[in-house]
Amino acid sequence: MKRPSLRAVLLFGIACLFAVVFAAPASAHDSLKKSTPAANSVVSGLGEIELEFSAHVSFPVVVLHDATGRRFESGTPRVSDSMVTEAVSGPLPPGGYTIAWRVVSSDGHPIQGEIPFVVGSSSVTSAGGTAPTATPVAGADRPDRETGTPGWIWAVVAAVAVLGVAAVLVARGRKPATLPDNSEDRPSGHENGEGE
Repeated sequence: MKRPSLRAVLLFGIACLFAVVFAAPASAHDSLKKSTPAANSVVSGLGEIELEFSAHVSFPVVVLHDATGRRFESGTPRVSDSMVTEAVSGPLPPGGYTIAWRVVSSDGHPIQGEIPFVVGSSSVTSAGGTAPTATPVAGADRPDRETGTPGWIWAVVAAVAVLGVAAVLVARGRKPATLPDNSEDRPSGHENGEGE
């Protein structure tokens, strides 16, 4: 059987490395595009939560709670392609609220985030009353925090694997082939009169 040449193995390794590196950005997770209410907004009331994602999502979990942890969502979230909706149980009293959400993105990885907002009337705020404030949430600037392994780690793992396979193939190609010792089956040169 013909062994692959060193040049062919290295070219294959480089081609695999390029494929992994340039494919890594394409494996980005979906993200939250828009929400109602918007992050850090002030609303007069809320009857339904709407979350719009960059692609189709599944298995949504939506929790609406105030600063004390009291929950206000009602029923099960509904999914329609890239839109998730959740009903709110009754009118919300003035104050700060957080929508915590988690979905499975179209690539199968879960993504999650939190959206802080305030329920209150703008007339009360402008009249000099104290406006309710949202509970500070870590990562509120970025509404979709990803979970799982970043794509660049998979690229490094794949590159190491490709280079490891290439090294093994090269090492196998450099070892001299050893023939089995069949000296008992072959006549020696002395028996045939050779070598003298």
